[in-house]
Amino acid sequence: MAYCRLCKQNYPNSQFVSGNGPRYLVCARCAIEHDLAEIDEVPQLYSDELVKARFALFGRRYRLWFAISIGWTLYFTLGNGIELWSNLFFISLILTTLATPVLHFLGSARFNAELSKLTP
Repeated sequence: MAYCRLCKQNYPNSQFVSGNGPRYLVCARCAIEHDLAEIDEVPQLYSDELVKARFALFGRRYRLWFAISIGWTLYFTLGNGIELWSNLFFISLILTTLATPVLHFLGSARFNAELSKLTP
C-alpha cells in the first residue's frame, strides 16, 4: 500500500487521485483540501450526508450496548439502596444483558446490508 505524500497515511490504490506532477501519490481528501482536484473528480470521497448516515447506522447498532453499560453503572452507583426498585432494576438489567448479544447477532445481516448500501 502506498502512502500519501501530504498526510503520510497509508491507503489502498483506489483512494489516490490519478495524475502526475503535484497530484502524484496524493489521497483524495488531501487533493480536495489542497485544491489539486475537484469534488467531481473524486467519487470515492465520502460526502457529508453519507458520513451522517453511516454514523447514525453505527449509533443504532451499538446503542443497546451503551444503554446497558449506563444501566449497570447507575445500578452500582445509585440503585442498590432502594428496596423494591433495586430488585426490579436488577432483574431488568440481567434480562437485557442476556438479550443484547442475541439481538446484536440477529441484526448483523441487516446491519451489513445497510452498511454496504452506504459504502461508496
